[in-house]
Amino acid sequence: MKNLLFIAMLASASLVYSQAFTGKGDNKFQIGLNLQDNATGINAAYDFGVGDNISFGFVGTYALGVNESIDADFGDRIDVRARFNANIGNVLDIDPNFDFYPGLSFGLKNFGGHIGARYFFSNGFGIYSEIGTPIARYDTGTLTPAEKIHNQFYFNFGAVFNL
Repeated sequence: MKNLLFIAMLASASLVYSQAFTGKGDNKFQIGLNLQDNATGINAAYDFGVGDNISFGFVGTYALGVNESIDADFGDRIDVRARFNANIGNVLDIDPNFDFYPGLSFGLKNFGGHIGARYFFSNGFGIYSEIGTPIARYDTGTLTPAEKIHNQFYFNFGAVFNL
């Protein structure tokens, strides 16, 4: 009976084991809060693995809460990006549930870089945080306060799901 109980415990432990990034064919969906100067919003991203440590994806951000003194229209509030990540959590060998990913993105407003981390509590659910900044803005002149939305340092955090 003790052996049967021990085997059942091992089997159930293996069901909650998760991996943050499994390589080619891996699919992640993230949704969370976007924080930046004079604006807060919602952020959604989808990444798919194309190699052992490489993923491509898309991200969309919409600024919901914009400072009232800024006259921001829809075009100022939205940003859509294509992105590339180098998922190096397994290279760093920190924890199989942890993924660290630096990356680059090409968006409607700029070319930028980001650094993020994901931690999975189960096979399907985890949390993420990400910081990013523009490397090269498309508009090189003096930006209005509305044009600075999505054209500055940002911080995202929220939930991530394996698909």
